[in-house]
Amino acid sequence: MRILLVEDDSALADAVCSYLVAKAFVVDVAPSLADARGALLSVQYAAVLLDLHLGDGDGLSLLPQVRALREPPIVIVLTARDQVTDRIRGLDAGADDYLIKPYDPAELLARLRAVERRRSAGSSPVLHLGTLEIDLAHDRVRKDGNPVVLTQKEWALLRVMATRPERIHTRENLADALYGFGDEADSNTLEVFISRLRRKLGKNHIQTLRGLGYRLSTSSGDDE
Repeated sequence: MRILLVEDDSALADAVCSYLVAKAFVVDVAPSLADARGALLSVQYAAVLLDLHLGDGDGLSLLPQVRALREPPIVIVLTARDQVTDRIRGLDAGADDYLIKPYDPAELLARLRAVERRRSAGSSPVLHLGTLEIDLAHDRVRKDGNPVVLTQKEWALLRVMATRPERIHTRENLADALYGFGDEADSNTLEVFISRLRRKLGKNHIQTLRGLGYRLSTSSGDDE
């Protein structure tokens, strides 16, 4: 999951970013509305964490652009404004949730997952693929009942595919889940991670559709 954090408090942004990166998220930080608008034009984000009081305007003015996207991301408003009217204004403008500063990054992550579950129509956060079990709520994977150890990048890649199983994910979409702005990656890096996941999860679980991308298969066929 690639996240856009719109926050002009550098210390807070660093703390939140560090926490989420440790949980295998890719985070881009935009310290202004202008930076956020530019980022939204170039990357498809799964979530936007939006501060309201920014140097170049009210964060809520970004919401029309967010909601106009083909696949609007989750929006959680993060602000020191604790008046009920401010909360109502944010939710009415299209935010999915509202968190008052100061907040614990762990609560932010819990709210992010809760919104994601609601958007999935209450579906279980645990995905079963034959003998494979992917627990999105607790960042755990088991195969034949045994835990599978994944690196942060491997889990970030798997999370994207597991959140929308059977959907075809383009190379660009998956690469967005692995690297933020300024990160460097070799042209074959994605294929390396796909290969590693197949070794750990089973070949049949990740399908290659030539010219289109990759898909996490929900079939329960035996591994080759």
